[in-house]
Amino acid sequence: MCPGVESDIPDDCPKCGMGLERNPLLADNGEDPEFRVLIRKFWIAAALTLPVFFLAMGHMIPDVYFRKDITKWIEFILTIPVVFWAGGMFFMKAWVSLKTWKLNMFTLIATGVGAAFLYSTVAVFTPSVFPESFKEHGEVGLYFEAAAVITVFVLLGQLLESSARARTGEAIQLLIGLAAKTAHRLRDGNEEDVPVNEIAVGDHLRVRPGEKVPIDGTITEGGGNLDESMITGEPMPVMKKEGDPVIGATLNQNESFVMRAEKIGSDTLLSQIVRMVAEAQRSRAPIQKVADTVAGWFVPIVVAAAVVTCFVWVVYGPTPAMAFALVNAVSVLIIACPCALGLATPMSIMVGVGRAASMGILVKNADAIELAEKVTHLVTDKTGTLTTGKPRVTDIIPASGYENDVLLRFVASVESPSEHPLARAINDAAQEAHIELFPITGFESITAAGVSGSVDGKVVLVGKSSFLAQRGVIIPDDWEQRAEVLRKKARTVVWVSVGNELAGIIAIADPIKATSAEAIRKLHGMGLKVIMCSGDNRATAEAVARELGIDEVHAEVMPQDKIDLVRKLKQQGAVVAMAGDGINDAPALAAADVGIAMGTGSDVAIGSASVTLVKGDLLAIAKTIFLSRAVMTNIRQNLFFALIYNALGVPIAAGILYPFCGLLLSPMIAGAAMSFSSVCVILNALRLRKKGI
Repeated sequence: MCPGVESDIPDDCPKCGMGLERNPLLADNGEDPEFRVLIRKFWIAAALTLPVFFLAMGHMIPDVYFRKDITKWIEFILTIPVVFWAGGMFFMKAWVSLKTWKLNMFTLIATGVGAAFLYSTVAVFTPSVFPESFKEHGEVGLYFEAAAVITVFVLLGQLLESSARARTGEAIQLLIGLAAKTAHRLRDGNEEDVPVNEIAVGDHLRVRPGEKVPIDGTITEGGGNLDESMITGEPMPVMKKEGDPVIGATLNQNESFVMRAEKIGSDTLLSQIVRMVAEAQRSRAPIQKVADTVAGWFVPIVVAAAVVTCFVWVVYGPTPAMAFALVNAVSVLIIACPCALGLATPMSIMVGVGRAASMGILVKNADAIELAEKVTHLVTDKTGTLTTGKPRVTDIIPASGYENDVLLRFVASVESPSEHPLARAINDAAQEAHIELFPITGFESITAAGVSGSVDGKVVLVGKSSFLAQRGVIIPDDWEQRAEVLRKKARTVVWVSVGNELAGIIAIADPIKATSAEAIRKLHGMGLKVIMCSGDNRATAEAVARELGIDEVHAEVMPQDKIDLVRKLKQQGAVVAMAGDGINDAPALAAADVGIAMGTGSDVAIGSASVTLVKGDLLAIAKTIFLSRAVMTNIRQNLFFALIYNALGVPIAAGILYPFCGLLLSPMIAGAAMSFSSVCVILNALRLRKKGI
C-alpha cells in the first residue's frame, strides 16, 4: 500500500502495518507461508472460541445452568490464546498504524477487542471496583466471547485475502509457460537441440510443423501458416514466407522453415507482454477501503471520547468516582467496538460476490466491485468477446445448376483433408446438415491460395478468386459485386469451381454473439461509452461495430496499442473496464481499472482479469456493473447502520443523560447495542441475494 517498500521475505509494511504483496515476477509458485500460518491460527482460534461462546450464552438456554464463578475463569483462559496468539498480529499492526498515524481497520479491531478483553479481565479479577448498578445477580457482565468471536471473523477475512493475493502471479506464470523450451539450432551444417536461453542473436533455427517458434526473428528459408492468435487474438492463421518476421511462442502449423534469431531474452514480444502484465498489476493502486477511511477520524474521536469521559467522571462524578469513570469509559469503547463497522464492507462484498457467482460472474477481489460502480468506458476486444471466436458458414450462394447442399457437398469433400480454420468451418456446416461427402482423389493444397481435388473425374477448386482465375476459371463481374457486398459485412469469401466452371461462393464469418447487441444497449443505458479495440482488419471491425452500435473503433492493433489506449483513457479521467478473451488482451486487462475476461478465453486472460464471465456472455458485463452499484449502495447503508449506533450510543455511554435523568448505559447494554448494529448490517447485506438485472 505504501510505494517503495520492499522486503526479501513475507513481512508487514513498516509504514502502515499492512501485509506486503508478493512480487508477481518471482518464479516461486509455492504456497504462501502467510496462508499456512493464518489457516492454522484460524482453526485453532475457532475451536477455542466455540466453548467460550457457548458458556457466555448458557444463561439464555432454558434448563441450563453454569456456575459463573467457574465458567468465567474458563472463558478467561480460553480467550487468552485466541486474542494474544491468534490475534496478536492485529495488535502489532495496530501499533504500527498508531506510530505512523496511518490508521486502518486493525486500529479499530485492536481497540474493540482490547477494550472487551481488558474490561472482562478486570471484572474477573477485581469485580468489586464496579458499582452494584452494573451487576446482574451480583455478577459483572463479561465480554470474552465478543473479543474471541471478533478475532476469529477477522482471521477468516485475512485468510480469504491471503488466498486471493497468492493468485496474483498466476497470469505471469501462465505467460512464461507459453514460451518454447528448446530449439533446433543449425551450425556448421549440423542441427542440434539447445535450450532457448542458449540462443544468441544471429543463430539460425529450424522450426518444424506443429512446433512453437522458439524466439523472435525472421524467416530465411521456407514458410508456412502460423497461428498467431496468442498475439493478435484472431483465429485465422497467417501465411509467412521468406523475409517475414515471426514471433516467439506462436505455433507453426504446416510447413518447416528456417529462421534467424533477432530478439532474445527480455527483448522478445512475449517477454514484453509478461513485463506489461506485471507492471500493470503492480501499478494498480489499492483502493482505500471505506471502513479504513472512516477509521481515520472515527478511532481518534472514540479514544478521545473515552479519555474525556474518564476525566470528567473522575473530576465531577459522584462517589465512587473512579469506578464510574472506568465503567463509563469502557462503555464508550465497547459500544464503539468495530464489529458492525468491520462487517459493513465484507458482508456486502461476500453476499455480492456470491450473488455474482450465481449469475456466472466470478469476481477475483473486492476492488473490482468497488471500481465497477464508477466505470465510464468499456474497451472490448472483438473476437471471442463480441463474436463467438469460431468461424462459421454464413452464406451459401450457388451458381445456376447447383443447390446449396450440392455446392456444400463438393466444397466440404475437397476441404476434408485440410486443417485450415476456414476448412473446419465448412466441414462443420456439412456435418450439421448431415451431408455425406464425396470420395476425392488428387488432393493438393496451395499455401495462401486454395485447395483442389477430383470428384468423379471433375476437378474441384476451392479458394481465392485469383486461385480460380489462374486455373482458367472465368469469374463474371456480377459475382465479384456479390462478393464485395459480403466482404463489407465482415465475411470471408471462398470461391468454388467444378469442372473449370464457377459453381458458387461460400461466405464465412465469426458470428456476433446473440447477446452482444442487447448488452451494448444496456451498457449505453447505464451511461457507458463502448470502444472496440481489435487486432482484426479495419473493414471487419467497422462492420461489426456498425451492426452493434459501438461508439468507437480501433482496428489492426497490437497488445501494446491496447494497453496504451487504456492508459490514455485513464489519464483523461475515465474509469476503464476492459473486456477480452485472448493472451493479447492480458496486458490491457491488467492495466484497466476493471479487467473482465471471458471464461471461454485463455487462461492468461482469465489470470490477468479481476472479473471472469463464466459463459463468455457480454450481457454479464452489464450485470456486473449493476450488481457493483447495488453492492456499493448496500455498503454505504451498512456504514450508516454501523455508525448511527456509535453516534447515538457513545454520548449516552459517556453519561450525557445522567445529569438530567440519572440514566447510565452499562457495558451490557452497550454490548447489546453493538450486537444489534451488527444484526442490522448482516440482514441488510443479505438483501443482495435477491438483486438482479
